Amino acid sequence: MFSSITIFFVYRYFRTGQTLTAIGAPLNIIKKAPITENDLKRWSHLDIVKDTIPGMSVDRAYSELLKNKKGVKVIVGIVDSGVDIEHQDLKSVVWTNTKEIAGNGIDDDKNGYVDDIHGWNFLGDITKENYEFERIIKNKNIVDEVTYQAAKAANDTKIVDAAKGKVRLEQMLVTLNEGDARLIKHFGKPVYTVEEVKAIVSQEPEMQKSKAAMEQMLSYGMPLTDLKAAVQKQLDGFNALLQGDNLKTDYRKVVGDNPEDITDTKYGNNNVMGPDKNGILHGTHVAGIVAQVRNNQLGGDGIANNVEILTVRAVPDGDEYDKDIALGIRYAVDNGAKVINGSFGKTFSPHKQWVYDAIKYAEKKDVLIVHAAGNDAKNLDTENNFPNDSDDKVTEFADNVITIGALNFEYGNKVVARFSNFGKTNVDVFAPGVKIYATTPNDSYKYLQGTSMASPNVAGVAAIIRSYYPKLSAQQVKHILMDSGVAITTDVIVGGKPADTRSFTTLSKSGKIVNAYNALLMAEKMSKK
Repeated sequence: MFSSITIFFVYRYFRTGQTLTAIGAPLNIIKKAPITENDLKRWSHLDIVKDTIPGMSVDRAYSELLKNKKGVKVIVGIVDSGVDIEHQDLKSVVWTNTKEIAGNGIDDDKNGYVDDIHGWNFLGDITKENYEFERIIKNKNIVDEVTYQAAKAANDTKIVDAAKGKVRLEQMLVTLNEGDARLIKHFGKPVYTVEEVKAIVSQEPEMQKSKAAMEQMLSYGMPLTDLKAAVQKQLDGFNALLQGDNLKTDYRKVVGDNPEDITDTKYGNNNVMGPDKNGILHGTHVAGIVAQVRNNQLGGDGIANNVEILTVRAVPDGDEYDKDIALGIRYAVDNGAKVINGSFGKTFSPHKQWVYDAIKYAEKKDVLIVHAAGNDAKNLDTENNFPNDSDDKVTEFADNVITIGALNFEYGNKVVARFSNFGKTNVDVFAPGVKIYATTPNDSYKYLQGTSMASPNVAGVAAIIRSYYPKLSAQQVKHILMDSGVAITTDVIVGGKPADTRSFTTLSKSGKIVNAYNALLMAEKMSKK
């Protein structure tokens, strides 16, 4: 699973002079003022030339290219943790299965899923799951000996990292609680801003210590209550790993199926929000990036304006099962999705062929799959990452999968998100993935980051193309997204390590960042051939 990174730094953004290449002539990016909060909330929609922010020129595409055009409705499958289909900014764009009669307990459309009105939940009442390497350790019969030993090594590494992380997070919580308590007393109120903290003038050592600590904590861009909760959740995860709780627990037994049998399909339910709304933050955010209603003065704006969201709940807190992903892709395809977003991934895949077959099935049915590259700052040309479209990391077995790396909003040598995976062969293109503002459960909105956010940004652009140019194939749309992007030819920092700088051209197959305006120009030209 790729979890979005919810603890992050607020970058100070100053636009620097650079030269980019688009369709046509080089573009000069000039230095301007720091990014505003309003721009930050929708930076992926902005224009790299006009706004000097490495967005996807979505607003420009709507105002200049699509103003008087009408498109067809496009269904976008969201294979994720679940979606809050009751959210004020999503409920009007939720897909409804018109072949089903709600609540009658009958499989009216005879697709094997009873009352699947808005999608299907392959996880049932599960929220937590094992990592795949833990499942392999518990049942070594599902893999060969080499993979089993690799899974054991991965578990050992996780334990070592958890021991170090536990100490770090425990100290962070102490600092948070002590500093917060001191500043609450100082201000005489429970909530205060980073500006107020910076304005504190005190020679008292403990106050100076608290001031410095809380400035840093508030710089993560989260309310302190949310930050404390995020730290505690991660700490709980480290403790569970160190105590071996995951290896002792069979989460899947609640579902009641055999996850090692792809023919056992009668499981799950129609509750696409799952048992706990708080557990579907990830999927709700992903759905919002694609489709939250544009220009309605609520929260953020979605990339696509003429879509329906079909929810497939298949990604738990832990690693997804290959079986759920394979069946989830097929479900979305069979119910009319023309674009599927997959903001998930893992290092081990015992039944990868099931997923490969589902990808090929989607290709045969002309469905584009947009997939997040992952958040480990690793090279996918040498490291494993599933699912993918190249089992040997060289030759693609399908041409309907596009893999997305993440961009930072700060143009210059920090334009690549510090966490983003990359790969000259196995990552196709980059898109905005840092501080993306979108829907979260219970009518709320938050900034999240990850390649999990970059992927739906591209899925949204793909949906626009498929809406206004429906005769173009999934393969054509994939290559339009890659070929029409804005090329960056300068050196950039990789993995957040200033000592590791490489040409942006080496980090993906295209060497480009997605641009909706250019993509629509190319789609228009291709549609006339």
